[in-house]
Amino acid sequence: MSANTFGNILTLTSFGESHGPVVGGVIDGLPAGLEVDFSFIKQQLDRRKPQKNEGGTARTEADEVNWLSGIFQGKTTGSPLAFTITNKQHRSSDYDHLKDIYRPSHADFTWERKYGFRDYRGGGRASARETVVRVVAGALVYQLLKLNDISVISAVTQIGGIKAEAELNDISNCKDQLYGFADQSRVKEIEQLMKKLREQGDTAGGVVGCRITGVPAGLGEPVYHKLHADLAAAMMSINSVKGFEYGEGFAAADMFGSEHNDAFISKDTNIITQTNHSGGIQGGISNGEDILFRLAFKPVASVNQTQDTVNSEGKPVKLKIYGRHDVCVVPRALPIVESMATLVIADHLLWSKSSRIS
Repeated sequence: MSANTFGNILTLTSFGESHGPVVGGVIDGLPAGLEVDFSFIKQQLDRRKPQKNEGGTARTEADEVNWLSGIFQGKTTGSPLAFTITNKQHRSSDYDHLKDIYRPSHADFTWERKYGFRDYRGGGRASARETVVRVVAGALVYQLLKLNDISVISAVTQIGGIKAEAELNDISNCKDQLYGFADQSRVKEIEQLMKKLREQGDTAGGVVGCRITGVPAGLGEPVYHKLHADLAAAMMSINSVKGFEYGEGFAAADMFGSEHNDAFISKDTNIITQTNHSGGIQGGISNGEDILFRLAFKPVASVNQTQDTVNSEGKPVKLKIYGRHDVCVVPRALPIVESMATLVIADHLLWSKSSRIS
């Protein structure tokens, strides 16, 4: 299997499966001397853990990071930084009845067609368990962004049909808010929806909004590594993501050019834009404004209802999925989204240093 490495100058290679002994990663290209904020890494990992509410799965992992290389006296050494996280709470027996059955909207069928073999225990490599590696890497690399006064903030703006009345440019830190939802006045509705869906054995999707502030103008590598293209690739690699839009996104199709154009103005000797319909990126390069984007997440595919499918011989079967699954995974995705955005911006930040003489 190839394509397990993400990034260009700064790279992350991940390995491991949902029900294997460990998952882990190797970060390469990170400058030496960067102080590692272990408490922030733990905080981000805790945000990714199942929520203590109606929407979360019963599987809980300690997610303790074992640092193998690349750190000395609390700082990066500049050499490849390797780490592992032990899987302790997997129950492979929960999946024995699925080894010859293709679950609807899972990777079972496509994986087996591509490789001729698959790990049916929790989805194997296709499981969202792999994203814990991204969170560790992103949280570690985030210190590089902080040194450059860049911040990444995300929030849930929709769960099922419940939408927050919040604009992307107004998104604030939702780390301590229930469901990471941007509009806490609607949390009771979400709780009722989660309880109803769990009783019905169903699931819900949602939308995540992200705002990156402090990004200098000039990041992005046209033509084939435009900043928004790399952000889109990063976000679309996250499990369950079905849509990505930045700036006005699809709403731009309803606008006229005179409405969508961002006029340039001078402010305190700086050149800025009067509006930000472009979402902080023009021509594939950051323009210094906030980078704004949204992600659409599909409902979790593992529903506790009887479904029609087929087995590996093509024979029709009735399937009901049991086990520990989220009703809605969107709140847990926030640190994953932030981590992938961090890796993209940090990669381009390092890349930009070789783009000009001074």
